[in-house]
Amino acid sequence: MKSEVRTIWAGDMAFEADVNGHAVRMDASEADGGADSGARPKPLLLAALTGCSGMDVVSILKKMREPCSWFAMRAEAESREEHPKKYTSIKLVYQFKASDGLNPDNVRKACSLSQEKYCGVSAMLKDTAPLAWEIEYI
Repeated sequence: MKSEVRTIWAGDMAFEADVNGHAVRMDASEADGGADSGARPKPLLLAALTGCSGMDVVSILKKMREPCSWFAMRAEAESREEHPKKYTSIKLVYQFKASDGLNPDNVRKACSLSQEKYCGVSAMLKDTAPLAWEIEYI
């Protein structure tokens, strides 16, 4: 399966990417010569990671008939100080509503299946940086 993203320079440090017909603007901070008019590219990798894994988890929990009414994720990453400033560690936090009455074993299984089998973004990033995950009930 082939994927393609078209990205056009929008002036200064800004770029506009067309991702499946959706515009994604990227820009550098003002300190780095940009106008802060869009997201930074590296954090977009974390957004892709949470989106990919999140879709897996929601799909798996739905198949398990788990009563999930609210779900969020947080990605935390550490970067090297020197160039290339790649991520050196990544941590995903899966957050669920405690009052939903979810079966904790099924939640753990859904998150584990995403990380070990289904999430392609996670599989790619694991080759670059250690990726840990945990579950929180709010």
